[in-house]
Amino acid sequence: MTSAPSQAVILITGIQAAGKSTVAQVLAERLPRSVHVRGDVFRRMVVNGRADMTPDPSDEAVRQLRLRHRLTASACDEYFREGFTVIAQDVVIGDHLTEMIHMIRQRPLLVVVLAPRPEAIAAREAARGKNAYDQWTIDLLDDGLRTRTPRLGLWLDTSAQTPDETAEEILRRAWTEAEIP
Repeated sequence: MTSAPSQAVILITGIQAAGKSTVAQVLAERLPRSVHVRGDVFRRMVVNGRADMTPDPSDEAVRQLRLRHRLTASACDEYFREGFTVIAQDVVIGDHLTEMIHMIRQRPLLVVVLAPRPEAIAAREAARGKNAYDQWTIDLLDDGLRTRTPRLGLWLDTSAQTPDETAEEILRRAWTEAEIP
């Protein structure tokens, strides 16, 4: 196993079924004094009045998404200040990635974008017990990732990788290729 050279905040993003949760958990389990921050938990905390993102989101949905990102960034910063390496994961694409990078204050900040091919996403989605693609389509989100998301950090095509292989690649490459100033 490769070991990480130093404490960091690692933001893992990608579209639904890209493997973010699984890879983040595997990575956190391999690092000493680590935390896995699941951004979606802040969305799920809203009991009444939640406005979910859609292909044509309401102002309220975007406002709640930004709130979720602020809460994730704040949790990352607090855990980091307490000496933890933080692995945060969520769908953070388009201009939201740049916004999130500015919200996370602690450094080093490493951004890893999981970008498996759409056919790999479809196969993963079919194999898992939940359906993330009610109003969204894989191709629509993949297009948003590849054409509207800034090319920041380390982008990985994980189509043919297991979560363990992806975690190993992140450990090998992120500290030298994914750092955001």
